[in-house]
Amino acid sequence: MYYVSKRIEVSYAHSLSLDYESKCSNLHGHNGIITIFCCAEELNENGMVMDFTHIKEAVKKHIDHRNVDEIFDFNTTAENMARWICDQIPQAYKVIFQESEGNVAAYVRPGFENAAL
Repeated sequence: MYYVSKRIEVSYAHSLSLDYESKCSNLHGHNGIITIFCCAEELNENGMVMDFTHIKEAVKKHIDHRNVDEIFDFNTTAENMARWICDQIPQAYKVIFQESEGNVAAYVRPGFENAAL
């Protein structure tokens, strides 16, 4: 099995829909750091799991410098964002979504809980 990871920085705005009072219900911004982990049993025709640029483009074009509430029909928590990103990239098995210093969420595709890297 081959493994790669790509770290991406994005700036985005959102507000959370919560069943309790929170300042996060107001529109606010983050400078997030996203790490995407991908794997493949065989390398593609170019000798890669996936081109790092293609991983970056699959995420940044949707999220970077955007109000993600205008794009997605789900509550844009770090947990939901991590899963959405993982679902966009077939080779991805894990995404770590750091929305700010100290606030980190991760999503691991079922069956990959013990994967390397």
